[in-house]
Amino acid sequence: MSAIVIVIAALALVGLAFLVGAVKIVRPYQRGLVERLGRYKTTKEPGFNLIIPFIETMQLVDMREQVVDVPPQEVITADNVVVSVDAVVYYEATDPQRLVYNVADFFTAITKLAQTNLRNLIGDLELDKALTSRDTINTQLREVLDDATDKWGVRVVRVEIQRIDPPPEVVSAMHAQMRAERDRRATVTEAKGYQEAAIARADGEKQSSILAAEGRRQAAILDAQGDAQAMELRAAAERLRLMLLGEGEGQAAKSRLLGIKEADADDRVLTVEYLSALEKLGDGRATKLVVPTDFAPLLSLVSAIGDTTGRSAPGPGDGLRPRGGLPVPDPADRVEAPPPADAGPPR
Repeated sequence: MSAIVIVIAALALVGLAFLVGAVKIVRPYQRGLVERLGRYKTTKEPGFNLIIPFIETMQLVDMREQVVDVPPQEVITADNVVVSVDAVVYYEATDPQRLVYNVADFFTAITKLAQTNLRNLIGDLELDKALTSRDTINTQLREVLDDATDKWGVRVVRVEIQRIDPPPEVVSAMHAQMRAERDRRATVTEAKGYQEAAIARADGEKQSSILAAEGRRQAAILDAQGDAQAMELRAAAERLRLMLLGEGEGQAAKSRLLGIKEADADDRVLTVEYLSALEKLGDGRATKLVVPTDFAPLLSLVSAIGDTTGRSAPGPGDGLRPRGGLPVPDPADRVEAPPPADAGPPR
């Protein structure tokens, strides 16, 4: 009885071990490579999978993106400067079968491949170009590694240059060059600032002068226009005054002549009017006078007027003839003038 129990227990243990060996769980980021008697059979997807224990085996492959750190190495640039360069490579598996069967040590292979291609790329560049062209180096290195690792079932996602370290003496020279360049830029910027300020001031003065000259010109034009308008107004007013004065005088003369004509005036009245006209001509400022040449009728008319009006009795001052328009003195103030020296005794 005990032997039977031992056999059953042994069979149960063997069945349990067989069951445990047959059940395989593949995670979502993994793929399972199944081999039967040492030969590749299939690739299992994530989830619950069964295999034949002791006959089939399963190898899990991580499909997530991985990082490979490329160790620092010394590289000689095109201008013979020794620099230390290190990088990192990001890759992901695309075919687990080729990743397992086509390369024995993928990490070592991709590290050496990255170092070799990095040395080749930077060796073709000068130091300044290498320091400022990291993006270009990253892109070219990724393309080279991606082509080389395609047969390994791997896709290189990106490559990043971590550091490019020149020698200390080169770093000191670069710092000195940088300081000199910054000093030069500061000097140029300051000079440009002074230049722009001078140009701005000159432009402002120019605009101010132009505006001032324009203001003076406008003022002179307005003054001239004002004077011209004032002269035109004064001339128009004077012309209107003369016209009105002439019209008034003409109307007065016309009315006077019409009155004389209606009164049937004789030649004496006309003579008096004629003499009044001559008196007005004499009172004017003209340097030339035009008078009638025939004085006989005029003298006869004057004589007739004198005879008609008669002479008044001579006054005490009729014999006096003041000079220069001076007034005649009173009788009490008069003084008898002495006789001339060459005159004889009074008769």
